[in-house]
Amino acid sequence: MNRFLPVLLLSLGAGNLFAQDSDADKAAGAMGALIGGTCGCIICLVVLLVWIALAIWVYKDAKSRGMDNAVLLTIVTVITGVLGLIIYLLMRPKGILVNCPHCQKKRLEGSAKCPHCGQA
Repeated sequence: MNRFLPVLLLSLGAGNLFAQDSDADKAAGAMGALIGGTCGCIICLVVLLVWIALAIWVYKDAKSRGMDNAVLLTIVTVITGVLGLIIYLLMRPKGILVNCPHCQKKRLEGSAKCPHCGQA
């Protein structure tokens, strides 16, 4: 939870930024400010959810490809966002993921053993 605290504070700040009254909002009254703040919070929530999904995908893909530093790459992706994704995509082993005949989890096609169950 401590990792996501700065993101949460950033999203609340961005929500307040969208909630600022403009001349049109002042004319429309409090309803315009409420809608602006709600849209800002929704946008920030969507960005946060995409960020979390990106980190989960990086971790699962790195584990499936048998990378020992999957946790480190996930942390880099959480901290840096899209830049971490680009770093991961450049350094991950290339190849096709296939199902392991023993555990049915994804593994790299040319790997000697499955990173999940350890069998060949």
